[in-house]
Amino acid sequence: MNSEKATRAVNVILALLSGVLLVLLFPPFGYVWLAPASLVPLLIVCAREESWRWRFLSGYAAGLVYWVGLCHWIQWTMAHHGAMSDGLALFCFTLFCLAKALQFGVFAALAGAVLRKWFAVPAVAALWVALEWTHSYTGFEWLNLGNAASDMSLPLRLAPITGVWGISFALALICAVIAALVMRLQRHPAVWLLILPCLIALPDLPAARKGSVGAVLVQPNIDDEAVWTPEFLERTERQMRIFSLSVTGRDRDTAIIVWPEAPAPFYDFDNAFTGLLSSIAKQSQAAILSGVVARTNGQPLNSALLLDRDGIRVSRYDKVNLVPFGEFVPWPFGLITQKVSTEAGDFTAGHNVVVSRLDNHSIGTFICYESVFPGYVRQFAANGAQVLFNISNDSWFGKTAARYQHLQIVRMRAAENNRWIVRATNDGLTGVIDPAGRVTLTLPEYQEASARGRFDFVSTQTFYTRHGDWFVLFCFLIAAASLSAVVLPARYRP
Repeated sequence: MNSEKATRAVNVILALLSGVLLVLLFPPFGYVWLAPASLVPLLIVCAREESWRWRFLSGYAAGLVYWVGLCHWIQWTMAHHGAMSDGLALFCFTLFCLAKALQFGVFAALAGAVLRKWFAVPAVAALWVALEWTHSYTGFEWLNLGNAASDMSLPLRLAPITGVWGISFALALICAVIAALVMRLQRHPAVWLLILPCLIALPDLPAARKGSVGAVLVQPNIDDEAVWTPEFLERTERQMRIFSLSVTGRDRDTAIIVWPEAPAPFYDFDNAFTGLLSSIAKQSQAAILSGVVARTNGQPLNSALLLDRDGIRVSRYDKVNLVPFGEFVPWPFGLITQKVSTEAGDFTAGHNVVVSRLDNHSIGTFICYESVFPGYVRQFAANGAQVLFNISNDSWFGKTAARYQHLQIVRMRAAENNRWIVRATNDGLTGVIDPAGRVTLTLPEYQEASARGRFDFVSTQTFYTRHGDWFVLFCFLIAAASLSAVVLPARYRP
């Protein structure tokens, strides 16, 4: 019994180590070289532990470490912006982590069932991707394992074909090979690594180049807690105008001015505000894109309004994927907290992907948290958008690593779709990202600033843009077939 307790104590420590390694991959640490080993300790536990219940608990422990370490900023956001006490915010964040860790537990419980089979390596990698994909449908999506490869040029070649999921698969596959070698689970598990040299045959990512089309990015650095008087609003709008025109005035080939999603009463139905946008567009002879609050049936919409060079309204995109607790409060949490946004009432979700005309080209705009959904963002490019704009208010994150994590996510969307992404935020990180996910321009954080960046229009569509999350389905099939090959023979064994 003591030996069994000691073994399980070691297993828990190994599982926790995997959670720590996964956290270390991403900002503020960025030790991406750990990615090919990040799941190894947990997979060793899965091989050592015969009880699926104990494997589940071990994976669950790793998941708790992962979500606490990666998203501790959520507790700060709820306390600082959600009218919660520190204790209540900590309680709600604990519930969040307890729920989100379930996928890790399921992964560990199932992975242990196939680890001693000859097909274990691809089965484990496919299972990881399948469960990673489910985060989009279980309350909150954030970083995927594949996001760690944002600066790895070779695995990043998978992004335009499989999306981030193929990179997650490759990294998980390496982890499975290492675990199999350490535990001597198969005779030649390293043979599966022969898949990886095939990456060299894939098309290289677009070479670095300077864009030819100008865009002015405005970063107003508006305080989330500002009290909006008419005088303060007028002063803010005046500053926004100055920052918009001071850069365009030096070079008249600017195509668009981009204002971020901002914690300000910029209303789509306010004629004075839309008149301001129109006058800036006419004076600069550039289109203008701005985050606004619109209304439908009395409920607010988080939207992006586009006016052309003549100050005429072109389109409005209403955010489809809302942030839980940020823009609406899921039942029954409304009894103990309010959403982070100060707009009265829960936001209503939009329904349509909107691709708009900019001169003779097409553009798409996604708002803030929508960047975490690969299959959603790619729809803009699939519907003809030749450049993507991301407007965001990352000030809700405070001065935490979350804003750097968010930028890393957006960079992957650029690589997946071979699109420039022009990104305007309230207080950083504002910048331009090229089709290979490289950041070509950033503005200083926590400062009022504007700058002129460059991008290009790209018409070609990647395989991922055209076909979406096909690789996820492929992984589900591999995982299901592998588990069936283990479970069914055992069930019908005499």
